[in-house]
Amino acid sequence: MNGAGTLAKPFAAMIAAFKAQNPGVTVQSRFAGSVEVVRGITELHNPVDVLGVADYSLIPSKMYGTNGGTQFANWYVGFASNRITFAYTDQSKGAAGLTADNWYQVLAQPGVKVGRSNPDTDPSGYQTLQMLALAQTYYHQPNLSAGVLANSPPETMVGTETQLLPAVSSGQIDYLGIYRSDALQHHLKFLDLPAQIDLSDPALAATYATVSVPTSSGPRTGKPIVYALTVPTNAPNSAAGQRFVEFVLSPAGQKIMSDNGFSVVNPAVAGVANGAQLPASVQPQTVPAKLPGG
Repeated sequence: MNGAGTLAKPFAAMIAAFKAQNPGVTVQSRFAGSVEVVRGITELHNPVDVLGVADYSLIPSKMYGTNGGTQFANWYVGFASNRITFAYTDQSKGAAGLTADNWYQVLAQPGVKVGRSNPDTDPSGYQTLQMLALAQTYYHQPNLSAGVLANSPPETMVGTETQLLPAVSSGQIDYLGIYRSDALQHHLKFLDLPAQIDLSDPALAATYATVSVPTSSGPRTGKPIVYALTVPTNAPNSAAGQRFVEFVLSPAGQKIMSDNGFSVVNPAVAGVANGAQLPASVQPQTVPAKLPGG
């Protein structure tokens, strides 16, 4: 299976539990930026039985085969949500005076080092930019994003934000644009941002959609953060892939996600391509998705 970098820790536990229930099954996994792992399937034709992404909309927009393109997937299930934030430690520059009201001023101070992932390869990269754009309106600060990003030049970006966790823990960088789940898993402090800007609430989808940020593959409009799974159409072992999806959606799988700092989407939300159907074994655990672009 291939998955988003932020799924590495919970899915390690998920894979171990799944193998215990399915003796003899071998699971090989790779975790990286969600955009990168999708491209691995659609451009490099890597054989993958299960795909997990940190932005559900990547599946319908990049894999459904719109406009006569090759169809690499025809359904998805959204199974967990998250919040985008900035993680830090007590040793981070300005942390002693950091508050819910001045965080963007602290992150823009001279000498502060802010890490983030590449928006061209990783959802947390463009979701961090979307959050900053939303914050400009929320706090009535038109230069907020530019001030923070001045301390996070493009040359310091990485493929997925989890690569920078050791850097923030050791003090090489002060703040890291990342998911709340990662901060909790690695015992880091994090900003408690308003739902209006942290992309966590599907009910605020219209608010999130007011911002759009550039990436190498086109603009990305703000959407609620919902993690999704699919079994690609060319999966070598689609039956095993579907069984793994069923396990992720089960109470045992949900507990693993919750224990790792994610918010469980229960029931899971399902989207399908035109003319396609959700696998029968997955249908009882889902309801139709009501998500933008899904």
